[in-house]
Amino acid sequence: MPQIAQLATTYSSQVFWLVVFFGLIFLVVGRGMVPKVMATVDARDKQIAADLAAAEAARKAADAEEESWRVQAARQRGEAQALISAAKVDAAKAAELRLAEANAGIDARVAEAEGRIAAARQGALGEIELVAAEAAGDIVSRIAGLSIDETTARAAVKEVMHG
Repeated sequence: MPQIAQLATTYSSQVFWLVVFFGLIFLVVGRGMVPKVMATVDARDKQIAADLAAAEAARKAADAEEESWRVQAARQRGEAQALISAAKVDAAKAAELRLAEANAGIDARVAEAEGRIAAARQGALGEIELVAAEAAGDIVSRIAGLSIDETTARAAVKEVMHG
């Protein structure tokens, strides 16, 4: 084979050109492109770290703001509960006062009604005594043929009714 025979004569020149091309590739890639890529990677890493730090600071600020909001909301809830409690106490006092006034009015009306009932009862008893005395006088005069005066008849009816 002729290609193998040429190998010995061209071997040294091929190695030379191989070393030259690998050296050029090393210089172009290793010295030119890799530092740029590494600088880009470092810049990207720094940017990511800065973004993460900014995000962490923003999260801490948001947490602090949220805690401030929660404290304020709790304070406002407490104030609202205090106002509600005060309003309930005031409403209970006002209702109690109105109830006491209503009870006093009702008690006065009941006492007045009881007085009218007692007066009506006394009046009715007086009329019953008068009617019973007249009836007793009529009965005595018809049955016994006696005539009794009105005062005696009233006294007898009063004694029977009250006694």
